[in-house]
Amino acid sequence: MVRYSPIIPTIASFLLAALWALSVFAGWGLQAFCVDGQPACAQRLGAVTGVSGLFAAVAAVCTAGAWLMPFSRRDQRAFTRVMGAGMLAWIAAEGVLFVGGLLVR
Repeated sequence: MVRYSPIIPTIASFLLAALWALSVFAGWGLQAFCVDGQPACAQRLGAVTGVSGLFAAVAAVCTAGAWLMPFSRRDQRAFTRVMGAGMLAWIAAEGVLFVGGLLVR
C-alpha cells in the first residue's frame, strides 16, 4: 500500500480553487472566451459560471470537510474518499467552465 501525505491533495485542491477563482472573479474567463468584448458573450459566460459554481461549492465543502470532520481526520480511507470527491468536483467545475466557455464563443 502506498502512503502519501494528505497535504498533496490539499495543495492540488487549493491550486484548482485558485485557477477557478481567477477564471471567474479576475476576468481570466472573459479574456479567454469573450475576446471581442460582446456583452451577450459575457452574459452567457455568466450563466456557465453559475453552473460551474455549483461544482466549485461542492468541491470546497468536500475539501474543508476532509480536514474538519472528525471521522475523516481519524480514518485515512475516509479522508481519501472525501478529498477525492472534492478533487473530482474541482475537475468538474473547471471542465464545465472550459467547455461552457468554448460553447459561448
